[in-house]
Amino acid sequence: MGEREFVPHPGLSDDVNSRIIQSEIEGGVYLDRLPAGACLRIETQNRSYLIVNRGRGEALICGHPRFCPRPVAVRIGGSTWGGSMLKAKYIGRGMHLEFFHPDYQTVTTSKIIDIRDWSQ
Repeated sequence: MGEREFVPHPGLSDDVNSRIIQSEIEGGVYLDRLPAGACLRIETQNRSYLIVNRGRGEALICGHPRFCPRPVAVRIGGSTWGGSMLKAKYIGRGMHLEFFHPDYQTVTTSKIIDIRDWSQ
């Protein structure tokens, strides 16, 4: 079965519909579609993160000197454009990754520039 084309929702603003379309164009990955153990290298405007998928929205993440200098278990919320709208369990180029840290609560990264499969 092929991918479905996004149809703008009449209940959402033109700005939100436009951002959803842009996220489809720029691409990304749904964590639920990756096997447990899959490893991703996420390049943001300010940092480089390594994420190991543990399944069910759980992951190990490292790459930030304060929040995760060593791998720490987190729950991946998804990606956002910087507001309150979240694309759940999705890591998308041009968006900001949001994860829930056991000590720092919600952490939002700078804009994601690149996503690479780092499984080896």
